[in-house]
Amino acid sequence: MSADQYKTISSSVEGIIYKDRNSKFLGFAYPVVNEDEIKTILSELRQQHKGANHLCYAWQLGVESVRWRANDDGEPNNSAGLPIYGQIQAYGVTNVLVAVVRFFGGTKLGVGGLISAYKETAQLTLEEVRIITKTVFSTLIVEFDYQSISSVMRLIKKNQLQFHDQSEGTKARYTLEIPRNKLMVIKKKLEAIKGVQLSKPT
Repeated sequence: MSADQYKTISSSVEGIIYKDRNSKFLGFAYPVVNEDEIKTILSELRQQHKGANHLCYAWQLGVESVRWRANDDGEPNNSAGLPIYGQIQAYGVTNVLVAVVRFFGGTKLGVGGLISAYKETAQLTLEEVRIITKTVFSTLIVEFDYQSISSVMRLIKKNQLQFHDQSEGTKARYTLEIPRNKLMVIKKKLEAIKGVQLSKPT
């Protein structure tokens, strides 16, 4: 996969069941974009499963600068959150939250049993989602005189760039979404067009 692409999940999956010695594990996976969204989902899961003994989870955000967290929620250290996170890494996905709700069945599983159960539940859950490849885009603002519009549009069409027209007054102003790996080449070509000014969004 190129440096301007990453894998994530296309939609959420909920309530994937795994059982071990009367303990019941429910797996959930969600596409997420920030920590606020993660907090909201986790608090909703806690509300929905008030009778559960544990809500363990792991998440990863970002492509170039990756942030992640794993939480054992009262299970023995590193017996739940990290096995879940290991599956996020195994599937090579980011911008994802995987949570496992546990209902204790009366028999202790031991640390090895817990690691195995949380890993298995996370794996079964991620097997159910559709994994998609997305492109990392950079945003560039292009300002130019109207006499340059045909040159700019030709470049946009040739490179199949996404753009929003925000023109007003005497100058045209386009916001372009450019795949990260094409950014330098496109910038050079735009700078070669007379009257073009480039800037980054503030």
